Amino acid sequence: MSQTKISRIETGRALPTVIDVQRILTALGVPQEVADELLRLARKANVDYASWRTYARVGLYRKQAELKALESTSRVMRHFLPAIPTGLLHVRQYAEQTLSKTVSSAPARDVGKAVQARMDRQAILDDQSRSFTFLLTEQAVRWCRASREVMAAQCAHMADVSEKPNVEIAVIPQAVRISATPLNVFVVYDDRLVTVELFSGEVVLRDPRDISHHLELFDLFLGNALTGTDSTAFLRETAEGFMRLRD
Repeated sequence: MSQTKISRIETGRALPTVIDVQRILTALGVPQEVADELLRLARKANVDYASWRTYARVGLYRKQAELKALESTSRVMRHFLPAIPTGLLHVRQYAEQTLSKTVSSAPARDVGKAVQARMDRQAILDDQSRSFTFLLTEQAVRWCRASREVMAAQCAHMADVSEKPNVEIAVIPQAVRISATPLNVFVVYDDRLVTVELFSGEVVLRDPRDISHHLELFDLFLGNALTGTDSTAFLRETAEGFMRLRD
């Protein structure tokens, strides 16, 4: 292991992987009992999981507060959204739909409080010291999660947001051939952590290799997307299309 890498770990500029910790412990001859505890901590530091049930018990609005804190300490945020627009892009009625209970096994939640917290978070989009890239699939834009009026308002709102100088909203057309599969919603905060959403909860990854992997995937998908005025025009056309539909 290079001295540079050791220095980055010692100064907190790099998070050691579980393998890194194992190598250091072996080199130093650390007693097994201590080594086992340090390896446990290394695994926890690199991968963290929290279920939506846990958040629901303490109030989903607390998750919104956690996200707000994370966004306020990040400068560059990249959202990959293959299934649904993220909360930072929601209009109120759309947020109410996405935060409402859908199946019987889903935990109960205080929708009103969570929706307001989500709306409050959106003020950060006006902070031009931070940059946001929201990369959606066409399906994420068109998925009818609410009435046609709400869907039209949601698409029109995203088109408006895309015109902010520090915000890029890109859309991957369904007809484009891409050599990768959009499996999960994920967000990369600077180059320090990735959050990945599952049906049951959220995984947080801090291993630099996981972060680099997700950044590569993000760039691959972004390279096949509509951007700039093309994306904005697509969102406005989709909004008009929803208004022509019947519920």
